[in-house]
Amino acid sequence: MQVNINGIETRYVLSNEGGGPWLTFIHQLGGDLSVWDQLAGYFRDDYTVLRYDVRGHGHTGLSTKPFGVADLSDDLAALLDALGAPSTHLVGMSMGGMIAQQFALDHPSRVDTLTLADTTGGTPPEARGRWDERAAKVRQEGMSAIADATLGRWLTPDFQAAHPEAVEPIRDVLTQTLPEGYASACVALRDFDVRSKLVTLRVPTLTVAGRHDTGTPPADTQALADAIEGAQFELLDAAHLAPIEQSHRFAALLETFLERPV
Repeated sequence: MQVNINGIETRYVLSNEGGGPWLTFIHQLGGDLSVWDQLAGYFRDDYTVLRYDVRGHGHTGLSTKPFGVADLSDDLAALLDALGAPSTHLVGMSMGGMIAQQFALDHPSRVDTLTLADTTGGTPPEARGRWDERAAKVRQEGMSAIADATLGRWLTPDFQAAHPEAVEPIRDVLTQTLPEGYASACVALRDFDVRSKLVTLRVPTLTVAGRHDTGTPPADTQALADAIEGAQFELLDAAHLAPIEQSHRFAALLETFLERPV
């Protein structure tokens, strides 16, 4: 399905067989909504599951102007408005986790629970140059130039060897991402920093990290749990895409978390 959100044609998939509470998944940088296929299938009988392509990714258009994570948060708010969702359980992975944090700060009454996987509350000044370098590389050389290194961060060698059927679609989505969409998002993530604001959140929160994540070290994700009152931290035997590499364990954690009394 496509809907125009803030002037951008936005792709989304809504699975509401169960007609239950809203549950929204937000994908990683260089990904699209398909990364959540398995988990959406797991939860769709009990929840109204929403997945969408972030601007500049998948089949969602790219804005002509620069944007920040706050704009991506506004996109999500407008999408929920268009679909008639007053509030949602929110799950974000990597870039999606940054959007989820921003959305929870911008619209606290619209977040039933918050699940943050393999993500951070902000990029420290000394690390911002890496985002500029990555943006410049894809603009100059295309997405294939970063594919091997990115997959190496995203998934452990053991998982890649054992599950090529899962890895190849993820690689395909990455390499087919618009270089300018990816680069523009890199700039948005470079400037993202809400670490000082997280203490104001009063939403039930689950944070999940991959033990072998070199892109976003587990300590960065644990810092989110330390900052958000009452938040829970879990460590999985995975790399950066922990909810995908350890999908059964992640689904069990999320199911338990969503069912606990608020």
